[in-house]
Amino acid sequence: VQLQASGGGSVQAGGSLRLSCAASGRTLSVYSMGWFRQAPGKEREFVTAIRWSGGSTYYADSVKGRFTISGDNAKNTVYLQLNNLKPEDTAVYYCAAARGWSWYSSGNYYGMDLWGKGTLVTVSS
Repeated sequence: VQLQASGGGSVQAGGSLRLSCAASGRTLSVYSMGWFRQAPGKEREFVTAIRWSGGSTYYADSVKGRFTISGDNAKNTVYLQLNNLKPEDTAVYYCAAARGWSWYSSGNYYGMDLWGKGTLVTVSS
């Protein structure tokens, strides 16, 4: 399975962007998809995830109410709508997928074993 993300760019604070990520290959084995991000000089962090079975969604506290994850299970495509962007949202955003058991715990999402190339989101003040 390969992941292809798109939609990054530069925007002013308060603006919006929409990221997309499509999985190709043996996608029947994908059980959840999500987004992580890595800001300059910082570790990669969880942003949001969606579990195909049941449609449960999970968010980091820092993005709740501003970011929305959605997806098309049939197409194994996940979208991330980023609204009210802040300079601290500047990061490389990575799409991820889990082919096995995955779970949310204490503000993080575990079990992702596939990663796409990142897409850069830059928010200026």
